[in-house]
Amino acid sequence: MKKSDLIEDLAAAAEVTKPQARIMVDRLVELIQTGIRKEGRFPLTGLGTFAVGKRAARTGRNPATGEKLKIKATNTAKFRAAPDLKAAAKKFKG
Repeated sequence: MKKSDLIEDLAAAAEVTKPQARIMVDRLVELIQTGIRKEGRFPLTGLGTFAVGKRAARTGRNPATGEKLKIKATNTAKFRAAPDLKAAAKKFKG
């Protein structure tokens, strides 16, 4: 589903205009980003938890030259699905 599809479906379900639904979707994304930035996680019941993950420093390889290079440690975003979402995924027939 594309963001535009989500906005269209949300607008129809909530009986609001598409611009209003776009504001809601954009605000949700902002709330998730703020939660991760301030608290390191953002749980959303029924969907899952967005959180900060840590990636350790490691040695990589330049695929073009084969030269070894150092990759610095970094933070990344991760997502852990809620049990309901995992159950829905198991029922997927595709």
